[in-house]
Amino acid sequence: MFFQLYFFLLLQLPLSVGREVGTSCHTEKTFSPTYYRDGDLVVGGFFPLLLYKMDKFPYWKMFWFHPKDIMKHHQWQPRHYYQVLALMFAVEEINRNTKLLPNMTLGFHILNAYHNDERTLESSLVWLSGQGPTIPNYSCERQGKSIVVIGGATSELTVAMGSLLELYRFPQITYGLFDPLLNDPVQFPSVYQMAPRDTSLPFAMVRLMLHFKWTWVGLVASDDSRSEKFIRDLQEEMVRNDVCVAFIQKIFYDVTEDDGYLSYFLKKLFCSTARVIVIYGNTDTLLTLRFSKVPHTLLYRMWITSSHWDIAKKPGYVYFDNFHGALIFSDQTSKIPGFKHFLKTTKPAKYPEDIFLQNFWNSAFGCASKIGKGDEAVCSPNASLDALTLSYLDMTMSHQSYTVYSAVYAVALALHEMFLVISEMESNSNGNNSGTYPWKLHSFLKNIQFNNSAGNLVVLAEKKNSVANYDILNYVTFGNDTEVLVKVGEFVSEAPAGQQFIIQQKAIVWPRTWGEPLPSICDKVCSPGFHIKAQEGSPVCCFDCAPCPQGQISNQTGKDQCMKCPEDQYPNMERIHCLPKRVTFLAYEETLGMALASIAVCFSLLTFLVLWVFVKHKDTPIVKANNRDLSYILLFSLSLCFLCSLFFIGRPTATNCLLRQTTFGVMFTVAVSSILAKTITVVLAFRATRPGSKSRRWVGSRAPISLVVFCTFIQVMLCAIWLLLSPPFPDSDTNSDPENIILECNEGSLIAFYSVLGYIALLALGSFTVAFLARNLPDTFNEAKFITFSMLVFCSVWISFLPTYQSTKGKMMVAVEVFSILSSSAGLLGCIFIPKCYVILLQPQKNTKKFLKNNPIS
Repeated sequence: MFFQLYFFLLLQLPLSVGREVGTSCHTEKTFSPTYYRDGDLVVGGFFPLLLYKMDKFPYWKMFWFHPKDIMKHHQWQPRHYYQVLALMFAVEEINRNTKLLPNMTLGFHILNAYHNDERTLESSLVWLSGQGPTIPNYSCERQGKSIVVIGGATSELTVAMGSLLELYRFPQITYGLFDPLLNDPVQFPSVYQMAPRDTSLPFAMVRLMLHFKWTWVGLVASDDSRSEKFIRDLQEEMVRNDVCVAFIQKIFYDVTEDDGYLSYFLKKLFCSTARVIVIYGNTDTLLTLRFSKVPHTLLYRMWITSSHWDIAKKPGYVYFDNFHGALIFSDQTSKIPGFKHFLKTTKPAKYPEDIFLQNFWNSAFGCASKIGKGDEAVCSPNASLDALTLSYLDMTMSHQSYTVYSAVYAVALALHEMFLVISEMESNSNGNNSGTYPWKLHSFLKNIQFNNSAGNLVVLAEKKNSVANYDILNYVTFGNDTEVLVKVGEFVSEAPAGQQFIIQQKAIVWPRTWGEPLPSICDKVCSPGFHIKAQEGSPVCCFDCAPCPQGQISNQTGKDQCMKCPEDQYPNMERIHCLPKRVTFLAYEETLGMALASIAVCFSLLTFLVLWVFVKHKDTPIVKANNRDLSYILLFSLSLCFLCSLFFIGRPTATNCLLRQTTFGVMFTVAVSSILAKTITVVLAFRATRPGSKSRRWVGSRAPISLVVFCTFIQVMLCAIWLLLSPPFPDSDTNSDPENIILECNEGSLIAFYSVLGYIALLALGSFTVAFLARNLPDTFNEAKFITFSMLVFCSVWISFLPTYQSTKGKMMVAVEVFSILSSSAGLLGCIFIPKCYVILLQPQKNTKKFLKNNPIS
């Protein structure tokens, strides 16, 4: 258990000692104002600071009760004496004010406090009964009875005292953290809270986390109701802003001195990946963490806390800089005029009865205030409190001392108003209303409202407590065993949105192993080119880094989602930047386009050359066989089929998009229908050789040409409907090739496109079937066999074209169609006409009637 000071403020008035039947005070002992020095009296429990009013004596006196066993066996916390100094300063200032409580002087008692409900109740009873036996409902104080209490640095202490003090309606003014539970007028009607509401503290801390991108934070708190509520509110605020809790660790008061528990606690901190830890709670339960020999690994942590936890080092402590670089949210206070001068002039010689000041002086300066106290050197007479470090006190008033200062003034002003009313009532009733009781002060305290010497408004009304604003302080330690608090920011809850939080990042001194603000995250930050992928069953801050999908980039670290590149851009290999896409199409300038165009022109010229050979030898039997006119039409259409492939090469325009498929469809229809007509001619010629055959009249007629015209007319109508309803148009494909924008012709209506191809396929299938059936019929030069083989090649090309065409994209799709046009046209040309040209040009002796007579067809 650690030694600690709490304060009670009491008013002493001339009251008689109470007495009941069967109970008496020990009147043989006088309880007069006595100065108790070290060793004179040992008292258990807590010993509050009492402020009382003496209207019979023109001076105030200080009574110090000091338990010797506490000083022997418990740690001495010198900084708590700083609140005593604030109380002393307020009392002296009020006593010098002739307008406030005239002809009256304030005095006070200072008592210690145990963090134990039973001892608190026992000490409260001692205080109520006087310095003698603890007799309920009796007071053996001859000097009068106090009626106001200032205390309750924690809610637990206030509740423990209130269970007894409430029986007498004693006003309790607490200077600790604001607690909504104590604001209940039904359960705690006599409790007044001086501290402002700290409901904005969770929001302020989360705002700090967001500023430095700390999303993986540990929480440490003492085991009490107030800390639980704060942790709950902080968690809710963290969830709203996607900040995750790495762990929550409670510190229990009764096990803080257990080395096993401390080792477990430190191991949990060491094993956590959280670089930032919020620590909150009352000082009692957290002191062991501060004073224990904590390993240097804690230096890797950034601590965020409130000023209610005393983060300053213990004097002489080796690992004093474990919290170097911590950020502290401190309630904003104003400077009290004259307080700094008061600290400089405060010395043990000025207050010889103040044994706490003597002990404080000895501890702070490492010397003895009097001669003959051990082997320590006597303190220098020039020693001053302004030379002390942060370990002992601040030279500007802290928030708790500021609250104690305001509380003293609130009581003094309430008493002033009460005495004015009492004086008026006594004058009206001829002095018969002289009784003053604790409960009479409530009506004045509830309505008290004033500006203190710093110019700040002080209100005790239960529903008018202001919301706290905070200074953000940076705790910095130095190698010469000194420490300072540096203001690096502030949080003003009433400020407009966006202006509430101010931080000077360059002014912050970070933990020794940091050197700069480091991130506190569950997992490593996803680098550019990756995005966050949530882990199933883990907090939102714990994730995996997944590469950006195809077509998306991430140019920043820690991105939740990747973003798509514009349609005219594509990601680079690392998927960090978008690069402009190249515009591409099957151009004449590239190798493939140039090769296909050259092949098309060469085959077209070759076809015209064959046509010239046939025209030159038009009277020979091999040309005249199987309808010479159909051969001319077929050769001419094949020549155009080769040339129509040129519409597919080059930059797509509206004109060639309209002409490429329609020209191809019509020309191939003419060619295939001519082959169909030639095949039918073979069948008719065979049937005409039979005696009495009616097919004789069709041989040599214009019927085959009419068939070509009819079949072509149907294809022309299909193409016309296509062009009227949904014509092809120039388009660009940005999806097929991630690095290129492919210029192409959109077919408009796929139904029309496949109808044109289907019609050609139907004619080709008919030609193949008829030629296959007539392949063994007697024929001059056996043309039916050549047609069968040519149609087999033709059908094979276009059957393989369909799946290949569907599986390719971009300009390769166009190249596949051009290749199919050229190969199928070349197949027809080669299979049907090359054998005939071979006979005409290389074996002319076979192309005569004489040869045919000598070699009749069997």
